[in-house]
Amino acid sequence: MAVVMKKSQRWRVLLAHAWMLMFVAITVLPFLVILSISFKQGNFLGGGLIPKNFSLEHWKLALGFSYTDADGQLVKPPFPVLLWIWNSLKVSFVSAAIALLLSITSAYAFARMRFKGKTTLLNGLLLLQMFPSVLALVAIYALFERIGEFVPWLGLNSHWSLALAYTGGIAQHIWLIKGYFDSVPHELEEAAAVDGATPLQAFVYVLLPMAVPILVVVFVLAFLGGMIEYPVASVLMHNEENLTLAVGSRLFLFNQRYLWGDFAATAVLAGIPLTVLFLVTQRWLTSGLTAGAVKG
Repeated sequence: MAVVMKKSQRWRVLLAHAWMLMFVAITVLPFLVILSISFKQGNFLGGGLIPKNFSLEHWKLALGFSYTDADGQLVKPPFPVLLWIWNSLKVSFVSAAIALLLSITSAYAFARMRFKGKTTLLNGLLLLQMFPSVLALVAIYALFERIGEFVPWLGLNSHWSLALAYTGGIAQHIWLIKGYFDSVPHELEEAAAVDGATPLQAFVYVLLPMAVPILVVVFVLAFLGGMIEYPVASVLMHNEENLTLAVGSRLFLFNQRYLWGDFAATAVLAGIPLTVLFLVTQRWLTSGLTAGAVKG
């Protein structure tokens, strides 16, 4: 049976679709601009959205290939873009894995165990998280410089030290996972205990499988935080081959010359692994971010 809508309701539907299309256009337009600049000849920002002189020179440099320009000169890649992307992925994955492990165990302790000062510790974690890491740059540099004198692989210019520094901001992750653990009924673990399961077995085989969506959310948030973080990485990383993408990208913008085309190609290339990550974890992200208060 056909659905008949009132005239006022049709206008509301059309207006909602118009706003949705406008929102999509505003969201997609910056990406299209960056993509267009990456295919333009030369490092210029001007011109229309569709390149007049289509060129792959910026993509060749971003992928580490040399090319011959119109004057017959060999142009080599100015920076190791793929190495920077690999450094960022490596540091982000290690820091996200460590942060997830620490967040899971800490959240379980706060959600299921009783000990003196639990509320104070939780509030203290939340309070410390309100201060940005940039306020502690001097302390972070001095700390890892001192540690490097005794443990070189945890000193300056080390990806391990950078990953360890990133794990300091796990307070918000602890709160997220704790809230999810609180929503899981205690009766499920009690039933597992009746069947002979130890607290560790109940945690691993009952609680963790139910918390997979929020764990994926925490991992993705920690991973993205490591990919885009700049202040701490700029202090700890000095050598060009050890830089992360966020720090190395600034080298495309000189005082006398801005390599906008190379920068745009690098930005699009760096977004590919992040897009793959979102596509792989999409169903867990959706359920984790929209989870209700009752689980079972």
